[in-house]
Amino acid sequence: MTQGERVKEIRKQLNMTLEKFGKSLGVGKTAISNIENNNRNLTEQMILSICREFNVNEEWLRTGEGEPFRKLNRNQTITDFAGDLIKEDDSFKTRLIESLAKLSEDEWKVLEKIAVDLANKKDQG
Repeated sequence: MTQGERVKEIRKQLNMTLEKFGKSLGVGKTAISNIENNNRNLTEQMILSICREFNVNEEWLRTGEGEPFRKLNRNQTITDFAGDLIKEDDSFKTRLIESLAKLSEDEWKVLEKIAVDLANKKDQG
């Protein structure tokens, strides 16, 4: 599999159009199409951008060795989620996290009790 084919594989796994994938990287859909069809080689900058933006394993993108995506630890997952929220304007996720961030300690305890009660009901029924 060529680097271009690996780029296409990543884009398809992410369920993104050429346009959306390119926009995330600061290029047009034609540039991505040319890479995927092996009409253009991946530049060093594009490799690094794809890996950073989509959590792609750089070794896999370059050589095909290993897994396509890097495994994230808990902190990386939370950091990536927070970064995505900053990019969104007024989505439900953004409003929910903003509301959660304003909770007092007592309100967090109430929320935890509700979550535990719901989990227990699910296990019983």
